Amino acid sequence: MKCSVFIATSLDGYIARADGSLDWLPPGGGEEHGYTEFMVTVDVVVMGRITYETVLTFDTWPYVGKPVVVLSTRPLQPTTLPGAVVEAMSGTPDEIVARLAARGSQHAYVDGGITVQRFLDAGLIQRMIITRIPVVLGRGIPLFGPVSRDIRLEHVATRSYQSGMVQSEYTITA
Repeated sequence: MKCSVFIATSLDGYIARADGSLDWLPPGGGEEHGYTEFMVTVDVVVMGRITYETVLTFDTWPYVGKPVVVLSTRPLQPTTLPGAVVEAMSGTPDEIVARLAARGSQHAYVDGGITVQRFLDAGLIQRMIITRIPVVLGRGIPLFGPVSRDIRLEHVATRSYQSGMVQSEYTITA
């Protein structure tokens, strides 16, 4: 099963403010930058509980038509957002991927700082698309954390957008 990351960071590498706020992101996600095209290839979304609770504050559910697996050992706060299909799951990244693959999932979108870090460290991410937003936050929640080994990437492409966003795509080589 393929696992990919599609995420935005500030220029200094943060995915959210220290309090989890995303108010620095462009309204509505900014100009089209490949997200819609990416989501067509995804058949399941995997995220951590903190990311899920952040998504619950959105006006609309961003994953309509996609099952969402929230990594948590506690019951989830239910959502009333139309189109949301959500379930809790717990286990190691390897166990999660094995369960999803056994269900027939072929491409997971992995989202949320700690979740991305754990899946990356477990060697389960094959593709990363990181869009840098032209803002410096100075502090916040970083995309990357400690890893148990070097993770080598191969650059696929870098795209720039009129708004100043710069997006780099990588495949994981080892």
